[in-house]
Amino acid sequence: MFEKVLVANRGEIALRVVRACQELGVPAVAVYSEADETALHVRHADESVNIGPPAAGKSYLNVERIIEAAEETGADAIHPGYGFLAENAAFARAVTDAGMKFIGPSAEAIEKLGDKSAARRLAQEADVPVVPGSENVSSADEAVTTAEEIGYPVMIKAAAGGGGRGIRVAENEEELRESVQAAKREAQSAFGDGTLYLEKFLAGPRHVEVQVMADHEGNAIHLYERECSMQRRRQKVLEESPSPGINQEVRERMCEAAVRLAREADYANAGTVEFLVEGDEFYFIEMNTRIQVEHPVTEMLTGVDLVKEQIRVASGEPLSLKQEDVPFVGHSIEFRLNAEDPDNGFMPSPGEVTFLDVPGGPGVRVDSAMYQGYRIPPFYDSMVGKLVVWALTREEAISRARRALREYRLEGIKTTIPLHLRLLDDDAFRSGDYHTGYLEELLEG
Repeated sequence: MFEKVLVANRGEIALRVVRACQELGVPAVAVYSEADETALHVRHADESVNIGPPAAGKSYLNVERIIEAAEETGADAIHPGYGFLAENAAFARAVTDAGMKFIGPSAEAIEKLGDKSAARRLAQEADVPVVPGSENVSSADEAVTTAEEIGYPVMIKAAAGGGGRGIRVAENEEELRESVQAAKREAQSAFGDGTLYLEKFLAGPRHVEVQVMADHEGNAIHLYERECSMQRRRQKVLEESPSPGINQEVRERMCEAAVRLAREADYANAGTVEFLVEGDEFYFIEMNTRIQVEHPVTEMLTGVDLVKEQIRVASGEPLSLKQEDVPFVGHSIEFRLNAEDPDNGFMPSPGEVTFLDVPGGPGVRVDSAMYQGYRIPPFYDSMVGKLVVWALTREEAISRARRALREYRLEGIKTTIPLHLRLLDDDAFRSGDYHTGYLEELLEG
């Protein structure tokens, strides 16, 4: 096991990793920007290091400074959390080059799976279904030729993309030519790589992902699926498991496909394989080479601490359980709490939390780095916490979620709690019959 772990992140995920380290008996080092000096992850860590000004590019994305902080404190491993540098192969390589362990997959695996075109090829080699599409396209003319082969509408996607960025939908040639240029600019700006590829656009699919975990001894397992179709602007709003939209036969095929891909990629550590689902068919879209925001959904269902498992695997230990040992009991739903005003176009709502009283009771979990008096900085992602519920049935989980959301008292900022309460009373959500475009349709209606 490691001597000391530096957590290269902020907010609730940094606090989550700090706690996991401490439960394993490993001291945790927090890093923070000047905007996060009073943050909870800093307070709870065994040590903390200021790594720069508020701008992420000068702090949480500053590879050199983070490596320096690890060396200064004697850390022998770095956990990247999610976002920021979590899927940056150059960062993973810099960590290992500095003689430390990166708590995640290898830089090579991140590169292979981070390039969406390469990941498609890998999936095909592992006999995992993919959406009809193309290799990389270098021009609008090439994109038009490809679109004519697979049929409109098509999605233009950034090869280095993620988080819904660098994606456009085109219904015809004119839209495609415009979209190629716009997507290329956005991808270049967001990822430093303007490479694009095309996929057939599926109308009304579900977005379902499978949690996988693998070690350095060739063992790989899945921890079942998460339903992630409730999205706004391709950003997940809530997640649940089991998916109410797939049957057991599809679940088994999809989970087995995810494990095949992990093996094909020589993957080690936690990862998530994302699929689009239409009827009984599913198609691979990408693999996220990190812990996910929504990992607590899986933890509530299986009882497996995914972050501790990440740390153990990175330290060289084998997986702590076999596939047949993974429980899958009840139903879990996670609600992302964003500091946004859903009644005002989801405008960001940074500011001071003047009053806070979090819900509790059986089957209720709150992952958050907020406290009363905490000032939410305007420099980072708007997600400030997650409410996760578990119950034996989906109906009971919905009822428990409604009670917990009503119990959540949060003043001083606007949040998406009212949106979640609205969704819990929505017929489509209650029936489980919703798709990736549903929430946008509901909000526009």
